[in-house]
Amino acid sequence: MFDVRKRRIPAAAGLAAAVLLAFQAGAAADPRPTVAQARARLAQLNDKADAMVERFNTVNEKYKAARKKYERLNREYTAEQAKVDDLRESVVSAASGMYQYGGLSSVAGIVSRDDPAGLLAGLAVAGQVSAGQAQTLTEFDEATKGLRVRRASARTAYDDLGDLLDDVAKERKKVEKLVGEQEDLLRRLNQFNAGDPDSKGITYDGPASGSARKALQFAYAQVGKPYRYGATGPGSYDCSGLAQAAWSAAGVKLPRTTYQQWAWGASRRVSMNSLEPGDLVFSSGLGHMGIYAGDGKMVHAPRTGDVVKVVTLSSYGTSRFVGAVRP
Repeated sequence: MFDVRKRRIPAAAGLAAAVLLAFQAGAAADPRPTVAQARARLAQLNDKADAMVERFNTVNEKYKAARKKYERLNREYTAEQAKVDDLRESVVSAASGMYQYGGLSSVAGIVSRDDPAGLLAGLAVAGQVSAGQAQTLTEFDEATKGLRVRRASARTAYDDLGDLLDDVAKERKKVEKLVGEQEDLLRRLNQFNAGDPDSKGITYDGPASGSARKALQFAYAQVGKPYRYGATGPGSYDCSGLAQAAWSAAGVKLPRTTYQQWAWGASRRVSMNSLEPGDLVFSSGLGHMGIYAGDGKMVHAPRTGDVVKVVTLSSYGTSRFVGAVRP
């Protein structure tokens, strides 16, 4: 689915400048942020990360879809090429036969043509051909036309794939930079939780039934595993990746990103006042989501430096939810 250059300044002036810069640096140096400032900055980063991660997921999904398309078209092109190669042998055989029996003056000159249309034209003027030979030529002509179409489609898909790969790399770079700052702040606050990719989770004993219960049993079994942007399991998850995996365990195929899941559920939306266990709950802006577990709780993969956990909706802030979808 291709030096920083040094300036010369007088020694005295240079010394004076150095002393002045040193004084200014000492006087203007920012003090180490307080715990409150670090927490405020972390909250800003978390909100920013929600949207940025989902943008990355969206671009990444487009890339994966484009890669599948290119691989399919390339397989078709390869198969078409093999067909043309086989038919070419038949055409060569027909040309050789006509040469031997007085039809052609130079079989080598015609058979070696790179352009299939030219090859056919040469054979056409060579004299009468048998019905079988005519059929062979017709099949060869159709196959080469199909080959050109397949080749052009595969080339376009390949170019699209390259463009999307560049977009994925750019978005990943942005996310990695932000994640690094989140981790630094969390470690400074002694709040970084690396999680356990092998966590056995906890048991769901809430009121859900049927497929919703299966989804929640799966999600609860992931509790303690680390959040990781772009992850869909089994050792780590992001928010929409957890929801997708949980409902997949219940036999329901959800799209990958929060944006896609919200759009997918356009006809299945319910208000926050009508929640049932298993419903997907979405934050304003669609940067984050979780699975309602009943009794005012949800299970979700929060953010960098945290783990899959069960929290109350009120602790997250009910005003931050835009609505819910019932799979």
